[in-house]
Amino acid sequence: MTAGNPNSEARTAAAQQAARPRVFAHRGFAGIYPENTLAAVEGAVADGRAAAIEIDVMATADGRLVVFHDDTLARVTNAPESIANRPIWELSYEQIAGYSVLGTAQSVPLLADVLAAVPTKISVNIELKNPGAQQLQFADVLEGQTLEAATDRWRSFVGQVLDTVAESSHEVLLSSFYEGALAATRELAPTVPIASVLYDSVEDGLTLGRRYDVTAIHPPWSMLTEPTVSVDVPVAGPFAETDLIAVADSEGWDVNAWTVTTWHQAVELQRAGVDGIITDYPGVYTAQQQHSEPQPSTQ
Repeated sequence: MTAGNPNSEARTAAAQQAARPRVFAHRGFAGIYPENTLAAVEGAVADGRAAAIEIDVMATADGRLVVFHDDTLARVTNAPESIANRPIWELSYEQIAGYSVLGTAQSVPLLADVLAAVPTKISVNIELKNPGAQQLQFADVLEGQTLEAATDRWRSFVGQVLDTVAESSHEVLLSSFYEGALAATRELAPTVPIASVLYDSVEDGLTLGRRYDVTAIHPPWSMLTEPTVSVDVPVAGPFAETDLIAVADSEGWDVNAWTVTTWHQAVELQRAGVDGIITDYPGVYTAQQQHSEPQPSTQ
């Protein structure tokens, strides 16, 4: 596999002295809490190690905004088969509410309730997942009428998210894999911070970043550093030979890498020079210190 940061070794010595990247609690630290629930958000806040909470948002059939990642309830709830495999956007909030998330007492929450549970001193990264439509163009650069149609498809949903956010006092970052979501956000809120989430193309990610004047880019961690141990990677590559950190520096963007699950990934990303890590576990840096700092001699 070809990493997207071919100059990472040359940067290592200086980057090791760099400030620790900001920690984004992915779905409210989904490795230890039931993801995207009030309990997860409250737990991540109480833990104290997250600078930001990352959540996913989509629309229900009756236009409610729920904090949920998947297209269906099947993976994470105990919903009956009759509705478990139906798309969220075909179900009303009443049909969704009340089912257990990952065997806990938690249910699928509304965006407004999640924002109310986060102190305003902690920022919120809202990933725009689905406006209530099938066959969205995932991680693609769009042009012409295709882009216009995609923007139209996302506009009402994005407007609802922006209205809900406006009722709180949080610093927010809206992010998405979908160009239609980025285009609608920039159209409706020219100054709101947004981030392009990269998938398998460095070039497409950079194009969208420049096109929408983003605050940050969110690449998979495997796009930034070559995996040196046998682990599952979010996207396998190969990737273009582009130093994403250097490009982001020149553009004035932050680089927040997803989704980090081990201390080894965290230390490699810090050496690469990322600004933030989006992680399932609050302790990745605690473990990093334990394993990477010199130990006193026992002789």
